[in-house]
Amino acid sequence: MPREYLKKASLTSASGASDVSEIVSTILNEIEAGGDAAALAYAAKFDKYEGNIILTPEEIEAAIALVPERLKADIRFAHDNVRRFAEAQKATVADIEVEVQPGFIAGQKAIPVEAAGCYVPGGRYSHIASAIMTVTTAKVAGCSHIVACSPPRPGVGIAPAIVYAAHICGADTIMALGGVQGVAAMTFGLFGLPKANILVGPGNQFVAEAKRILFGRVGIDMIAGPTDSLILADASADAHIVATDLVSQAEHGYNSPVWLVTDNRKLAEDVMALVPDMIADLPETNSKNAADAWRDYAEVILCDGREEMAATSDEYAPEHLTVQAEDLDWWLGRLSCYGSLFLGEETTVSYGDKAAGTNHVLPTSGAASYTGGLSVHKYMKIVTWQRATREGSKGVAEATARISRLEGMEGHARAADVRLAKYFPNETFDLTADA
Repeated sequence: MPREYLKKASLTSASGASDVSEIVSTILNEIEAGGDAAALAYAAKFDKYEGNIILTPEEIEAAIALVPERLKADIRFAHDNVRRFAEAQKATVADIEVEVQPGFIAGQKAIPVEAAGCYVPGGRYSHIASAIMTVTTAKVAGCSHIVACSPPRPGVGIAPAIVYAAHICGADTIMALGGVQGVAAMTFGLFGLPKANILVGPGNQFVAEAKRILFGRVGIDMIAGPTDSLILADASADAHIVATDLVSQAEHGYNSPVWLVTDNRKLAEDVMALVPDMIADLPETNSKNAADAWRDYAEVILCDGREEMAATSDEYAPEHLTVQAEDLDWWLGRLSCYGSLFLGEETTVSYGDKAAGTNHVLPTSGAASYTGGLSVHKYMKIVTWQRATREGSKGVAEATARISRLEGMEGHARAADVRLAKYFPNETFDLTADA
């Protein structure tokens, strides 16, 4: 049977997007031209904050003193997990060299970027976990200078728990600046900071647009849209847990899609019956977000068997993908398009979002079809090098000259010719292009 939509989204994640490009471009241009003073003006305007932009050691220690000991322990636990996973990821990239031809050696080096700018949201929610995910991976990669930038609250500054997380994870500088002005300050090297080579971390539509505009003059992790999550579930799944997991992700925001894909009608109907009451039971702001997301963006899709379920999931290429079904190894082998995969009901997206060790900065809006999420590798440049003996370069030079002439690039060909003439003056080579 064809896929059946028991619930169909009335909007897409782009439906409510406003055109913020002009606003963001104006702010970036004014801050680049006006420097620190312009950034401070925007901080006063948008953040309603006039304290220190760069936190002093004393301010960091004062903020840390406000964090309860149990929360500190939880942050250290999450940091340790993220660090261990990042270290294992880094170990998969090695410097190599290979003799591609006798006497001609090519190699690879993994070099961390110098300066990383980590944006940590602090508006509606204090994203403690984002500080852990971004700063820790930059530190493990070996970046020389790491800035953690987070929006301050009027009269308060950055949330103390964010300050603590950024500090223990290895931030060299903690900056109290939000939104576009924070992104601009890291990119342009304001307030005495080194210019960022890469910008990472989630943010609202203004932050995302700023990163998009600046991409090219600075690296970015990705251009992120609203977070999204998909659950694959069969008859063995627990409807209550499935519904809970859907609601937990819908609370991110009014336009955060959640999708259930199943081959069992009863499970689908049970989940759909449970969700509204679960949403209503959330705190008011969370409930409003989840209710809007469920009403306008959620889908429940009935498929004919697990192969069609997997194909549907790959088509959606979700940021978060959960499997609550039998034969988890089959799903692990079959699925190919997701930002992060959660196998079995014993794990959940919330674990990955906060403390499990895998990163929560992930591709959204179908981007998982071509990229993964933030990792230690994002901060590292994979560069190549070569070295050759004169004899080893002979064959390469001959092929280069002929290919270059066939392409019409005579200058390239002559760079090979001159070496052959110098190294092998008594030899004759046919370096003409064969049409």
